[in-house]
Amino acid sequence: MTQVWPGTAYPLGATFDGTGTNFAIFSEVAERVELCLFHDDGTEERIRLPEMDGYVWHAFLPGIQPGQRYGYRVHGPYDPAQGLRCNPNKLLLDPYAKAIDGQVDWDPSVFGYDFDSGERNDEDSAPHMPKSVVINPYFDWGVDRPPKIPYHKTVIYEAHVKGLTMTHPDVPDELRGTYAGIAHPAVVNHLQDLGVTAIELMPVHQFVQDDTLQQKGLRNYWGYNTIGFFAPHNEYASNTDNGMQVQEFKGMVRTLHEAGIEVILDVVYNHTAEGNHLGPTLSFKGIDNRAYYRLVDDDPTYYMDYTGTGNSLNARTPQALQLIMDSLRYWVTEMHVDGFRFDLASTLARELHAVDRLSAFFDLVHQDPVVSQVKLIAEPWDVGEGGYQVGNFPALWTEWNGKYRDTVRDFWRGEDATVGEFASRITGSSDLYQHSGRRPVASINFVTAHDGFTMTDLVSYNEKHNEANGEGNNDGESHNRSWNCGVEGPTTDKKVVALRARQRRNFLATLMLSQGVPMVLHGDELGRTQKGNNNGYCQDSALTWIDWEHVDAGLLEFTRLVTRIRAEHPTFRRRRFFHGRPVRREAGQPVPDIAWFTHAGDLMTEEDWDAAYAKSIGVYLNGHGIRSTDERGEDVVDDHFYLAFNAWHEPIEYTLPPEEYAQSWTVVLDTAEMGDVEPRELKPGESVMLQDRSMIVLSAKRRS
Repeated sequence: MTQVWPGTAYPLGATFDGTGTNFAIFSEVAERVELCLFHDDGTEERIRLPEMDGYVWHAFLPGIQPGQRYGYRVHGPYDPAQGLRCNPNKLLLDPYAKAIDGQVDWDPSVFGYDFDSGERNDEDSAPHMPKSVVINPYFDWGVDRPPKIPYHKTVIYEAHVKGLTMTHPDVPDELRGTYAGIAHPAVVNHLQDLGVTAIELMPVHQFVQDDTLQQKGLRNYWGYNTIGFFAPHNEYASNTDNGMQVQEFKGMVRTLHEAGIEVILDVVYNHTAEGNHLGPTLSFKGIDNRAYYRLVDDDPTYYMDYTGTGNSLNARTPQALQLIMDSLRYWVTEMHVDGFRFDLASTLARELHAVDRLSAFFDLVHQDPVVSQVKLIAEPWDVGEGGYQVGNFPALWTEWNGKYRDTVRDFWRGEDATVGEFASRITGSSDLYQHSGRRPVASINFVTAHDGFTMTDLVSYNEKHNEANGEGNNDGESHNRSWNCGVEGPTTDKKVVALRARQRRNFLATLMLSQGVPMVLHGDELGRTQKGNNNGYCQDSALTWIDWEHVDAGLLEFTRLVTRIRAEHPTFRRRRFFHGRPVRREAGQPVPDIAWFTHAGDLMTEEDWDAAYAKSIGVYLNGHGIRSTDERGEDVVDDHFYLAFNAWHEPIEYTLPPEEYAQSWTVVLDTAEMGDVEPRELKPGESVMLQDRSMIVLSAKRRS
């Protein structure tokens, strides 16, 4: 018989100390908790946890080593009408498991009720459940140090572990689709050459494959279906023996850090894979349903759903908040990640029902000495009423700026009355962030993300084409603000092909040269297409993986060019908002830090801003006196820049600003061209022709 000592109530989870393992699990509703050990011969050994302190059940088992598979059975009340769903016949994953072995096989026994009668189901689910795994916490980090790249120097690359590496010809077959694949030199070199400073990984917390998708021959590719907030997803590891996915993940982080690249995790604390009242009993539901989930006040049989997935984690209870904060700290302190992007973050900020920027969740994050010091990125919306909260998150937080995405898309497809908002978005969206004491870097700028069209599809399709998802093309967003340039889908029309290429260059150049933090969707720099599918959540196939065999080399080189321009010039990554003063200059006064011009070379007037038909604009960026990017608080001198944007369908002749703005100008970028342009010098007041739907960037060298 296995020896059982009292152990301790902290930390929660399974903790190996070199001699044995401490097990601790919270449940206020439990009457008895059994720890279940699964041995190599397939037998299950049940051990009643002897101690309970503050509703934490615990024990220490000498000799239990890393690799031990385990789970829990919770004895307690089963009364769904009161929100109680304990059933000891259901094996439960440890909410604090550091590794998980296997997947749910969707036998009816994993559900707490009988499909036909709706009555309680007492079949044993253990043979059909994944198992929690005791891990070895020791890892040789060497001299690993977080790169700690300031936001204004950050370029984010949103990527999927499998999609990024699955077809890369230089990555060995056994490493494709894995953490080790991302750490391969071929992938790391690509990121470095691209100017990426942070890779934002789509969900890597252990998630569940949906039965309904599997029955259709599909899979939960995106991974927004978490069941283990401490465990790296096991399907992304080349070796999962004895919980080795943890070591492989750490090795990936160490390698990326050596290359100067931060690791940001897309985390899904807003809901779990257990779904609503008809969902399976896998972990939280059977441990303490009311502590972990938001239930309907009038009828706790049912779950509040602010996420569109069936349930919402209850970020109002101490236990759920502790789970979230413990998880965040674990990934920073033990796994060395550098930040988080919070999926549907508005859900976490709901106190009663409304989104509250002073919620307990924000309070905990702000006072935490670990979590408050890493990058915190909100997806500032959920599907509940009042959930769209762009610009309303508190200090320390940055946000996916959905208004930037929408405005930039609208401008370049030629929508009316977009010039004014376009100007605001490319200069950091001060209307959204300045009032809360934040800076331009609060805006995470993006044109495309995993959810929606790729950049190639954005300029190739007017309509979504999601037939492969098996939902009659009814899923996915219908209002994409896309434009197919005259032909839906693939075409051999040379004019359309050239226009689409130019539009992609417009998007990438606008993104990289806007104030704020740019985020590129993986593969956009290569010309990746999903053939018009704007909701690839269930497509774990070549449709969503990067096609490394057919790379748009010209687009890749152009992307490298614009990221290099951004990196070399602090003018495009200011730490503070423009102030535009003096607005009305007297003779001899210095020029302001920013000035807006019509194509005729005149300063923009209120009438010009209000012109609904306007499709072009020029902006002067003063490179002198920029607050330093070297953290010493000094002013630096950079080149002046003039950017001209033409979203009109015909060429426009632009007159350059007068000589008080610069003595001469040199063209450094023209999206009408494929890449580097022939340097040519232009004089103040001289005219330059902008091709239809293109932008041009000119610089005036600083004086020594």
